[in-house]
Amino acid sequence: MPRIEFYVLSTAVPGDRLRAACQLAMKAWRAGLPVFVRGSDAQQCSELDDWLWRFKAESFVPHSLYQDDAHAPVVIGLDEAPTTNQGVLINLGNSLSSQVECFSRVIEIVNQEPELLTACRENFRSYRQRGYDPKRVEL
Repeated sequence: MPRIEFYVLSTAVPGDRLRAACQLAMKAWRAGLPVFVRGSDAQQCSELDDWLWRFKAESFVPHSLYQDDAHAPVVIGLDEAPTTNQGVLINLGNSLSSQVECFSRVIEIVNQEPELLTACRENFRSYRQRGYDPKRVEL
């Protein structure tokens, strides 16, 4: 059963969510874990791709969009099945991933946008209803 964590940001700035996703992806990759970053739509996936190229000038995070290379260390996609199990899912979608059980850890990144807060609260309840024990982490 995967460990579920909600990382809560104090701002409502959408870019802060993407920056946090990049930082968490880099940290997990450096720890040797495969990472799947789930975007909410194709536009956000493209933005994440751009962010991973430029968010840290002094380091590089090897990544790819799912359709370009599903075997990259950090994969950006929508809700495709990961090519490896037991990695980290960073969920930026507004709903639960249908692939949750494929991962050892699931991270939901929450900011203070009212619509996103509502969706993430619903996700938190859904995880509990499914028998998970989600944790809240303040960033």
